[in-house]
Amino acid sequence: MQKKALERWSIEKSADLYNIRNWGGGYFDISEDGNVVITPFPGQNANGDRVAVSMLEVIEGVKERGLDMPVLLRIENLLDAQLAHLHGCFNQAKEVLGYKGDYRGVFPIKVNQQHQVISEMTAFGSRFHHGLEAGSKAELIAALAMLQDPEALLITNGYKDEEFIDLGLYARKMGYNCFFVLEMPSELDLILERSKALDVRPLLGVRVKLSTQAGGHWEESGGDRSIFGLNTTQLIQVTDRLRAVDMLDCLRLVHYHLGSQVPNIRDIRSAALEASRFYAGLVEEGAAMGYLDVGGGLAVDYDGSHTNYTNSRNYGVEEFCIDVMEAVMTTMDEKGLPHPTIITEAGRAVVAHYSVLLFNVLDTCRFTASRPPEKIPEDAHHLIRNLMEVREVFSIRNVQECFNDAIYYRDEIRQLFKHGRVTLRQRSMAEDIFWNILTRIQETKKLLKQPPKALDGLDYALSDIYYCNFSVFQSLPDAWAIDHLFPIMPVHRLHEEPTRRAVLADITCDCDGKIDKFIDSHGMRRTLQLHKLKDECEYYLGVFLVGAYQETLGDLHNLLGDTNVVTIRIKENGDYDFARELEGDSVADVLSYVEYDPKALMEQFRDIAENAVRTGSISAQDRRRILKAYRAGLAGYTYFER
Repeated sequence: MQKKALERWSIEKSADLYNIRNWGGGYFDISEDGNVVITPFPGQNANGDRVAVSMLEVIEGVKERGLDMPVLLRIENLLDAQLAHLHGCFNQAKEVLGYKGDYRGVFPIKVNQQHQVISEMTAFGSRFHHGLEAGSKAELIAALAMLQDPEALLITNGYKDEEFIDLGLYARKMGYNCFFVLEMPSELDLILERSKALDVRPLLGVRVKLSTQAGGHWEESGGDRSIFGLNTTQLIQVTDRLRAVDMLDCLRLVHYHLGSQVPNIRDIRSAALEASRFYAGLVEEGAAMGYLDVGGGLAVDYDGSHTNYTNSRNYGVEEFCIDVMEAVMTTMDEKGLPHPTIITEAGRAVVAHYSVLLFNVLDTCRFTASRPPEKIPEDAHHLIRNLMEVREVFSIRNVQECFNDAIYYRDEIRQLFKHGRVTLRQRSMAEDIFWNILTRIQETKKLLKQPPKALDGLDYALSDIYYCNFSVFQSLPDAWAIDHLFPIMPVHRLHEEPTRRAVLADITCDCDGKIDKFIDSHGMRRTLQLHKLKDECEYYLGVFLVGAYQETLGDLHNLLGDTNVVTIRIKENGDYDFARELEGDSVADVLSYVEYDPKALMEQFRDIAENAVRTGSISAQDRRRILKAYRAGLAGYTYFER
C-alpha cells in the first residue's frame, strides 16, 4: 500500500505543493530524482541541455569540505542575473516608450552589508554602472573603497555629521558622482559651510514627502507623517536658500521612498507621477536637476501568488519599469522638459534570490493519538463515558456535532481535574479519547466538500514539531519580528509524498523560536507538509529568498552566531566551483561579542578543575580530559554538531 502511495506522488505535485515554479523566478526547480535544483541560465546550453545543479549535491560537497549545517548558500549567478534583468527591463522600456533619459541603479548597502555581497555587487554591476547607496558613515566608508566605477552613482541618505559630509565632498573632489540627499532642512547649512571650507561644489538632492502611501509592512515610509523627507514648504525654503548663495545649480536630484516591499503597482505608478511633479516644479524654480530617484520598493514575490498580498507583488519587473518610466515621461513631455536619468534603489529584488539558508532536521515530536481503552472502567467519571460515546457515534454526517461535544467534555474534565474530582489516570484516559476523536475528524475532513469553519485549525492543532538546526533570531529575524513569510521546503525526496504536517522549531530555548506560518498561493497556512524522517538519513530543508536584510538584522539569541557561508559559481556547462567559504562563529567568537575573554575563561575553568583535583573530586587524568573538552567546546561551532 505504501509503495502504491509513493508511486501516485510525483515531482509535479511537489512543485505545485511548494509553489517553487512561481516564487523561484525561474532559478529553482525539481529534478526527476526529486531534488531541488538551481537553474541559473534561461533556456538550454550548447548541448541542448538545461543547466541544473542539485542542491543536495552542493550540501554533500559542503560536508566533504568539513563544514556543518546550517549553511547560508550564496549563488553568484543569481545576483548577476537579477542585476542584468533589472537593467535589461529598463533598457527595453526605454526602447518601447522612446524615453530620452538614462537609467542608473544603486544598491542600498543596508539591505545586505556583507563584504562579499558588496564586492560581487560592484563587480557584476560595473558593466551597467550600477552604484551604491549609503545611509550612514560606516556605509559611506565601505562604499568609497568598494565603488571603483567612475560612472556609477553614490547616493548618501540619512543623518550626516561634519565627518560624513567631508568624506562625501572629498569623494566629489576625487571624481565620484556622490550626491548628498537632504533628509531634513537643517542639513543644508552644514553642507554649505563644509563645501565652502573645502572649496567643493556638492551634488545635492532632496528627499520629498509624498502624499502617496503604499500598503504592506513599510507603509509609513511614505505620507505626511514619514520620518524623513521635506514637505513642500521646506522644499521651497531649501530652494530659496540655495538661490541666495548662488548654488541652485547644485540641486540636481529628487528622491522619495515608498517602502521596502511595495505589493501594488498602482501605488508605484501614483508615487512616480507625484514625484515627477515635484521634479518639474524644481526645474521651474531654476534648479539644474537631471536625476529622479524613485527609491526602493521593487517587491519580491515571496509566496508566488502574484497578488498584492504583503509577501507578494501584482506586477513583474518589466511592468515596474514601464510604469515608472511612463509616469515620468508623461509629466516631462507635458511640461516640455528633458527626460531625467531615472535612479532606482532596488535592494530586496536584486539580492533576495541570491541566498538560501540550508539546515538539517535533528528530531521530531510526532503527534500520534494514543489508542483509547476498549472499555471504560466502572469507576470512571460519567463525563469520560460521555466522551467515549462521542467517539463511538462519530460519522461523516455528524462531524461538527462531535467536534463541539468533544471540546465541551474535554474542557469540563480538565476543570474537574483542577478541583481534584478526576484523577491523573482518568484525565490521561480522557485526553487519549479526545485526541483520537480529533484525529478521526481530521481524516474525515478531507472527504468533505465544504468542511465546517470550526475545523480550520485542526491541522495546526494536530501537527508535528520538527526540530531544526538553526536559529530563527539569527538567520530569519523578519520571520519572528514582523511575520514575514519565506518559501520553505525540503530540498530532496520530492518524488515521495510528504505525509506529515509540521511546524518548525529552532534550537534556541525560546517559545518564539519557531516557524508556524508558511506561504500559500491564497495567503498563509499554519503547517508545512514534510516527509517522515528515515533512520541514519539526514533530512534537509531550505529557506529561500533570504538575501535581503536577514544577515545583518540577525542577533545572538542563546549565543547562536553567524552560520557557515558558502558561495558557488555555476558554469554554463553545468559544472560549479566553491568560490568562497566563510566559517561561522565559534563559541569563543560569540562569547567575545558579549564581553567575555575566552582565554580568561579557560584560565578560570582550569583553576576550578585543579581545585577539584585537590579535593579529590576528580583525578589529574580526569582534569586533562575535562579541559580538552572545554577547549574543544570554545573552538566549536555554535550550532548542533553530529
